[in-house]
Amino acid sequence: MGTDEAPSPRQAGRFAAGRAKRRGQAPGRAKRRGQAPGRATRLGQILPLLGYLAALVGLVAYALISGDQRFVATGDSYPGTLTSCAEPVGYFTAVLAGAICLGGLFYIVTTARPDSNGIIDPPAYRIHLVLERVSLVWLVASALMVVVQAATDAGAPALRLLESGRLGGAIAASEMSRGWIAAALCAAVVALTLRFSVRWIAMCVLLLPSVIGVLALPVTGNASEGPDHDYTTSAVIVFAVALSVLAGTKIAAAVSPPAADLYRRVLIIQVACGTGALIYGVLLLAEQLGPPGLTGSDYGRWASVAAIALAASWITDAAALRRAEPSRLATCLPAIIALAAVSAMAVQTAPRLLHHQFTTWDIFLGYELPDPPNVVRLLTVWRFDTFIGIGAIVLAGAYLYGYLKLRRRGDEWPVGRLIAWLVGCAVLLFTSSSGVRAYGSAMFSVHMGEHMTLNMFVPVLLVLGGPVTLALRALPPAGPDAPPGPREWILWLVHSKVTAALSNPIVAFVLFVASLYAVYFTPIFNTLVRYHWGHELMSVHFLLVGYLFYWGIIGIDPGPKRLPFLGRLGLLFAVMPFHAFFGIATMTMTDTMGGPFYKFVGLPWLSSIGADQHLGGAIAWGSSELPVILVVIALVAQWARQDRRAASRADRHADGDYGDDDLDAYNAMLRELARQRGQQ
Repeated sequence: MGTDEAPSPRQAGRFAAGRAKRRGQAPGRAKRRGQAPGRATRLGQILPLLGYLAALVGLVAYALISGDQRFVATGDSYPGTLTSCAEPVGYFTAVLAGAICLGGLFYIVTTARPDSNGIIDPPAYRIHLVLERVSLVWLVASALMVVVQAATDAGAPALRLLESGRLGGAIAASEMSRGWIAAALCAAVVALTLRFSVRWIAMCVLLLPSVIGVLALPVTGNASEGPDHDYTTSAVIVFAVALSVLAGTKIAAAVSPPAADLYRRVLIIQVACGTGALIYGVLLLAEQLGPPGLTGSDYGRWASVAAIALAASWITDAAALRRAEPSRLATCLPAIIALAAVSAMAVQTAPRLLHHQFTTWDIFLGYELPDPPNVVRLLTVWRFDTFIGIGAIVLAGAYLYGYLKLRRRGDEWPVGRLIAWLVGCAVLLFTSSSGVRAYGSAMFSVHMGEHMTLNMFVPVLLVLGGPVTLALRALPPAGPDAPPGPREWILWLVHSKVTAALSNPIVAFVLFVASLYAVYFTPIFNTLVRYHWGHELMSVHFLLVGYLFYWGIIGIDPGPKRLPFLGRLGLLFAVMPFHAFFGIATMTMTDTMGGPFYKFVGLPWLSSIGADQHLGGAIAWGSSELPVILVVIALVAQWARQDRRAASRADRHADGDYGDDDLDAYNAMLRELARQRGQQ
């Protein structure tokens, strides 16, 4: 098998089994490495299934007992017993399958010992086989939920809706049905890739569609509606991912227990995810419970069940981590119960939404903007982003920790890189959480300033910080017999073909330029601007695309081959006409981008939406000059530094024991001798 030819999963399984046999891994050795014996493994495979069936019985019983109660509370029509039961059952099945896929992939990435070809080892392959089947369950359940959700929101039985021929209109009217379509597409990508690849890098890449599929439903449910939905949407992004990784890694560890030298790593992951799920779960409940509290509604009672299950899971894992002992297999059950409780909460309306008198601003913004923006309000009107804002703080703290670790070790690290990174994180925090984001969600002009900052200014500072180089110097390498760690993961990712393709100068240039036109000159912007998750998606996308582009121009970190300095300078200046044309086109358009949304918001102090768009075009045209100047200065400085190093090497060469001509002739002779020996 060639190194570039990916084996099928079946071939990889036989290959891995044969490799284990050749290495003489007897059952006793497997046990010493922490791999549970067959009986415990079978028990681990049965427990998640038993937990799923028990949770399923509870959800069906709740749907039958509650009857039409949750529909009457919102004034919706009762879709019938079958559809009413199918909604929580299908929701839980799909959510659990998605969590197993996301957590299982994360488990493989963090515990696998891939060989020199990047193929995962036998324990990770066992999880791969499970994910290959569960991803199909995720796909089928999500596809069925498209119909069930549309029927539930339309207040009609699913079978009757199918027979009526009005399914398309019902799906168009249901945001959660469209969320299920997105989840089904992501599940299809995961299932197809798992069927044809068993490489470690493929597992890393699949984390992205898995995260999107897991988030497709939470961001279109209760968290995206009503007052302060910007807070709840950001919080539910972290909560859903943390809970899914927690449940998925627990089930994966139950099916294929990690080796003894990986137990602590798995427990750290589970404790971290449990902590995040608990903290962000409390934030969500504080916003969504409303006057009834935890005991005054079914929503609150299910929230109590989820909180107790998560707390029990966290306590068990924290105790096991403190004792440095593996957690019991049964600890996967609380995570499954928590997922079932969250599913029951998701299929009903949050109490606060039932007791609130909605305004237009509640629906489209989640907060009020009674006054026009000025410098003071942009600095003081904060809507802290618990997703990107917290991410900026975490990035700054991690970088500072690595810097201090190098200093304590006696290694030097340029202070300029530290300043660039910290300033970049500070600007990211300000842009995502201050009045810039608050007004940017309601005004195109401020949004364009936010976009240009995240796309052209923050990435420049972050790239100049050289985070990958710092991480490679600060993180200890894994020992010869130790499992791969974060340092090895970073090296594999940086030198992978996926990274090489994305960071290729031409690809990065196309992504950097084309995404600007694809978002704003198509109906995509009209959809994304309507939702807070759309703003978060745009922010993350433009930040990553900008980082890729500037990494190839002024990047300090190791990576794929870069263009010569003149080529990089030409690529940088090639971007400027595209931004200028975008700004001019925006200023001269007669149609308004995001016009329906801005009209619904109806800011009383904004006299003209068209004039605001023209101002946004001017900002896009003029604000690109400062980042370009910074990049040119950094590029020229790097160029001059390389010339000084080359001149220094030339001086040492000239001052050597040999004259230039004699040394060159001597080196040529050595090369010729080496060539002749190679031909013999």
